[in-house]
Formats: sequence, structure tokens, C-alpha cells
Amino acid sequence: MTETASAARLSPGDPAPDFTLPDADGKDVALSSFRGRKVVVYFYPAASTPGCTKQACDFRDNLALLNDAGIDVLGVSPDKPAKLVKFREAEGLTFPLLSDPDRAVLSAYGAFGEKTMYGKKTVGVIRSTFVIDENGSIEKAQYNVRATGHVAKLLKDIGLAS
Repeated sequence: MTETASAARLSPGDPAPDFTLPDADGKDVALSSFRGRKVVVYFYPAASTPGCTKQACDFRDNLALLNDAGIDVLGVSPDKPAKLVKFREAEGLTFPLLSDPDRAVLSAYGAFGEKTMYGKKTVGVIRSTFVIDENGSIEKAQYNVRATGHVAKLLKDIGLAS
């Protein structure tokens, strides 16, 4: 798959592609069930890797602040639920981790395709974060985010930190 074969990138105002994916426990989680609340959906390459662990722990550590502002968090990766359970338990993660092994949702959000890693072009998960509003529209679309410092920047972007 090349970047041209992946879905176009989403922009603020676009409808968020709806999805239903299994969580770490195999229970289906539907984006539509979050209507009426904002939700951060972030896509990451692989559970239990250093960058993904840092990013997930930053979301965990700021979850109360986000939840108090009416914002839920969903993490999505191509990992199978069994790997997500280990990741959740090892890091004490308290928000849903969703499994997208066929990468259909990743692709629908433009978060899978060609990327440059260590100076080489490769195809894989493009670390991306979306803020979806109460009506299911994209409020913020951030591609190629850095794992370290991303959550702090996101909190500033949405007005929860200075």
C-alpha cells in the first residue's frame, strides 16, 4: 500500500468516519456511542513500544483533566486484543484501547500509509490524533505527531493548559 492508496487526510469540519472495533477485552466499542461528548481518537503503531508507551501514559496521566472537560479518549492500533490487555495492565491504562488489525479504520482516518522513518520510506501506522466534537465532526486533525510531548501540546491546543 502506498500513500496514494491510503485514504485522504481528514480536516476540521469533516465528518469523522464511524467505526466499531473490539477493545482489549473483545467488547465492541462504537464511535457513535460517544455522541454528545467530545472524544480524542489517537492512532499509534504498536503497544508496549517505547514511544507508544510514553504517549499512552501521558494520556493516562491527563485523563481526569480530559474527562472533567467532557472529553473521552480512545487509543487505536493494529494490535490484537491479547496484546492490548498486556499493554493496559503493564501501564495501568484506564481508557479503551481498540484493535484494528485489518487497518480499515486507520486507513479511513488517513493514519496508515507511506511515511518516513529514520530517513527511509516505509508503509505503516502514521501516529495521528483527532478531536471529534459532540456531533461526530472532526474538530482537530493532527498527523505525524511526536509521541513525547504530544499530549501536553494537545491540551494547549484545546484550551486545557497554558
